[in-house]
Amino acid sequence: MRRKLERLLINSSYRVIKAESGEILLNTINRTPLDLIIMEAHLPDLSGLETLEKLREDNCRLPVIILANTAATEDVIKASKLGAFDYVLKPFIDQELLKMIGLALETGRFMRSPVSLDQDPVEESGDNLVGRSKPMQEIYKAIGRVAPTDATILIRGESGTGKELVARAIYQHSKRVNGPFVIVNCVAIPESLLESELFGYEKGAFTGADRQRIGKIEYADRGTVFLDEIGDIPLNIQAKLLRLLQGRSIERIGGKRPIQTDVRILAATNADLEAKIKAGRFREDLYYRINVVSLNLPTLKQRLEDIPLLAEYFMARFSKNLAVRNPGILPEAKDILKKYDWPGNVRELANTIEKCLIFSKGRPVGEEEVAYLTSGKEKALLDKPDNLDAFITRWIRNNLSRGKSNLLVDLTDHVARLIISETLTACNGNQSQAAKRLGVSRPTLLYKLAKYGLDKAARRESDK
Repeated sequence: MRRKLERLLINSSYRVIKAESGEILLNTINRTPLDLIIMEAHLPDLSGLETLEKLREDNCRLPVIILANTAATEDVIKASKLGAFDYVLKPFIDQELLKMIGLALETGRFMRSPVSLDQDPVEESGDNLVGRSKPMQEIYKAIGRVAPTDATILIRGESGTGKELVARAIYQHSKRVNGPFVIVNCVAIPESLLESELFGYEKGAFTGADRQRIGKIEYADRGTVFLDEIGDIPLNIQAKLLRLLQGRSIERIGGKRPIQTDVRILAATNADLEAKIKAGRFREDLYYRINVVSLNLPTLKQRLEDIPLLAEYFMARFSKNLAVRNPGILPEAKDILKKYDWPGNVRELANTIEKCLIFSKGRPVGEEEVAYLTSGKEKALLDKPDNLDAFITRWIRNNLSRGKSNLLVDLTDHVARLIISETLTACNGNQSQAAKRLGVSRPTLLYKLAKYGLDKAARRESDK
């Protein structure tokens, strides 16, 4: 099984370390940084659950996927309460396991990667909420006040304003920081699957339910659940969420008894919930339950003075990711950036800076690279393949000189991620349309989304 998994993972560009027992695993963790553990339920010394228990005693926050021959109810429940990401029955389907691995890695990154508040962009590491404007200072103060509490928080703001980063910052400064942090994109998951994703189901609850499955909320016991785009949750699921917030209990699909769970709910939306209430599409009682504390994120247009700082931050970040020299941004380019309306907010600014870096040919980004924002004309550089060829050649030579390996995989993955991200945006998050335009099957697209951490981009733009 170890050999099979190793081949599967190496062929998918992952680096693999093998351990023959629970004790060897525990010793390995002390010496080697890991991102994910895939563990057999029945090990030669400690059982998988005993090993997982020891990991949690040491405050190890790595995601753990457990493989087992049978899904004994008590084992599944115990694994969930110990924070196992999932409990997978053998034999597994390779593509389904790879998709789960991608999701687990992204969840682990969110839990471990700090969200710094107004960190110097030149010294960037992890993710940052960048901005020194008055609106952002108020957001930082609010995070500091609400994070240590268990209050339910509603984060409101337009698309691209950083709602997920704020949710992660609240989690990482909370007393639940050693518990799970689970992100549920309520738009990206089909309505028919959302209820089972959130609440789980019992064996035989519906056709295809061949085993019991723990939902995201039950998995996050003693942790935090972030419900992104909560305004798009169907009314029947809203009723079950209300029961959770009122009684701290859930019921799996097909279940006959309530299950107590201790989770903190953070929610986000770019929708007008008050209008949805009037239209009968959102429950008023749920609205008051999730709106205990409301954080309203400013648009980029409302904090124009932060744009130069954000531009420098993204330039430093993308230069590091692409392993190229940071060429910097000239003052005249910053002036143009400040004159643009930025309907896509910080996300659009980030995409613009990445594009400028790719086409700058190593020169400082100046007026020429950003003039199209205010003139309404896309620069001709986008139509010149030699510009892109020159950038890629420089990237390859830079990495070869540093002795870096895996160049083909790294560059291919980076370009594939950009292509998929832009295609999803063009298709308003519609996965079927995106798969057709990309020329791949929908299961292949789902796998790529998980692998590249693009699950959040797989949404329709509910405000259009």
